[in-house]
Amino acid sequence: MSEFVWVALPYIAFTFLIIGSAVRYTVSERNWTTKSSQFLEKKQLRIAGPLFHFALLLVFLGHVGGILVPQEVTEMVGVDEHLYHAGALYIGGLAGILLVVGFLLLMKRRFGTSYMKVNTSSMDVWLFAFLGITILTGFLGTMMNADGAFNYRAYIGPWFRSLLIMQPQPELMLNIPPIFKAHMLSWMIVCIIFPFSRLVHCLSFPFRYLNRSAIVYRKR
Repeated sequence: MSEFVWVALPYIAFTFLIIGSAVRYTVSERNWTTKSSQFLEKKQLRIAGPLFHFALLLVFLGHVGGILVPQEVTEMVGVDEHLYHAGALYIGGLAGILLVVGFLLLMKRRFGTSYMKVNTSSMDVWLFAFLGITILTGFLGTMMNADGAFNYRAYIGPWFRSLLIMQPQPELMLNIPPIFKAHMLSWMIVCIIFPFSRLVHCLSFPFRYLNRSAIVYRKR
């Protein structure tokens, strides 16, 4: 079971994310959309949308730096573990708060009004559920590890990089705190449902998004 969860499941998630997205774009390009609902409600979206996406960008960059960049590299440039953890805690904590607030505002908009509920699919519900779990477990993991007792760069980082070079080391994940295990499992599920959801629109950024024509909504 350990090898399935920390070896097979990540590769299954990567396969769905990459192959599934490619198949959807090839077979059903007209369905490659975020299903814009701005014409239904834009007052709340004007705040929630930019806030969520900006915070998500910060969190993504933080994950890239914390997981893909080995600890030895940051120490070589003069950033020791204490300094790195302090920066990750305060900057990452602020980004996490913004992300949680933005996500809650999007949930309120999506499920708080009847006309938005009618235009919400079953996949949207699953997406919000698992994306919410991923965000919540990530934020709680950061806050619960405020003292730096668990060094995720010594376990989760090497485990993830071992997957990328096709030399998986599942033993690194056996004794990590449960909140971090839940975070790992939830993002894998998000990757699996990614090709079937509205999340595919993020793959168009910045390749198609920056130069596409704006969608104009006019009042009646």
